[in-house]
Amino acid sequence: MNIYRGVSNLTIALCPGSFDPVTNGHINIFERAAKMFDHLIVAVFSNVRKKPFLTIEERLDLLKKSTSHIENITIDAFDGLLADYAKDKRADVIVRGLRDQKDFIYETSQMLMIKHMAPNVEMVYLMSEQRYSYVSSSAIRELVNFHGDIKGLVPTCVENAIIEKFKYVQ
Repeated sequence: MNIYRGVSNLTIALCPGSFDPVTNGHINIFERAAKMFDHLIVAVFSNVRKKPFLTIEERLDLLKKSTSHIENITIDAFDGLLADYAKDKRADVIVRGLRDQKDFIYETSQMLMIKHMAPNVEMVYLMSEQRYSYVSSSAIRELVNFHGDIKGLVPTCVENAIIEKFKYVQ
């Protein structure tokens, strides 16, 4: 795939999400995707269907800290349509992590809409490793709400930020 047509032969992949907060499952998907493509853009968007737990700025900061070990990654934020953002970044591939068949059904409907708007963009699904198959941002938010243990489910910097912001004690 030639994403910067005429400029280089680099393959740019885009991994969008709300990452509110980023989990160890997300980091695992980023690490694996970064090995598959020349460059990975992790793009934070504001999900209009969800009330934010962390601000966009906090999520960007935590993503940068959590992925500092990945050399070929850029952390960014966007507003608007994913298809437009993918075109703007000249990405050929959108990477989505899947935990189960429910995620697959949801992501397939999203992919069809994106393909309608950006027919040259391909979708790549990466299955979650079993140890992360039950970890989601919404589960982390619920654990925090009820003072459950999030250790090992999110990067340490995320755990520390949540403890600080919410005066959260496990």
